Amino acid sequence: MSRRRPRDLRPDEEELWLRVARTAAPMHPRAPRPPEAQPPAPAPAPRAPEMAPFHIGSRVPHPPVSFDLRQPPGHAPVRMDAKTHARMTRGKLAPEARIDLHGMTVAEAHPRLTRFILDAQSDGLRLVLVITGKGRGSDDYGPLPQRSGVLRQQVPHWLALPPLGAHVLQVTEAHLRHGGAGAYYVYLRRTR
Repeated sequence: MSRRRPRDLRPDEEELWLRVARTAAPMHPRAPRPPEAQPPAPAPAPRAPEMAPFHIGSRVPHPPVSFDLRQPPGHAPVRMDAKTHARMTRGKLAPEARIDLHGMTVAEAHPRLTRFILDAQSDGLRLVLVITGKGRGSDDYGPLPQRSGVLRQQVPHWLALPPLGAHVLQVTEAHLRHGGAGAYYVYLRRTR
């Protein structure tokens, strides 16, 4: 069944309708409309950021490096070959050199680590093992939790900062057979 289109009113019917409409009172009278406000002025177009002049051959300034101190150490995104990374994390790759920082203070460990990494890269090594230890378990039951193992926390940051950051490609927690949570695999960049 199709819908019929409503027909238009004839002139005599329209006149009758207007007379009836004038006598009717609205059931829900509307509040008087406020005078129409002026439309708001259009917002100024955002300015394009000013760019420093660029010259052919100049280098792009890199943004400052920031570190998330809440991120667990050694859990950076993979920047090396995925297959090699998988073999390394499963303990299938043997480190070519190792350094043990057990029992050292921060002041002793930092220069030794720096010298070790720079020497390893100059010798053409790719995978080295840095043993930090897990740190002493503290009996401090205070209101604020404290992380144990100062070297374990500091070594990944040292490896990301200059002068070592330019030489290190990847830092990953070692497999159990190489020290587990108390050691790091450090995969070095190739020498050029």
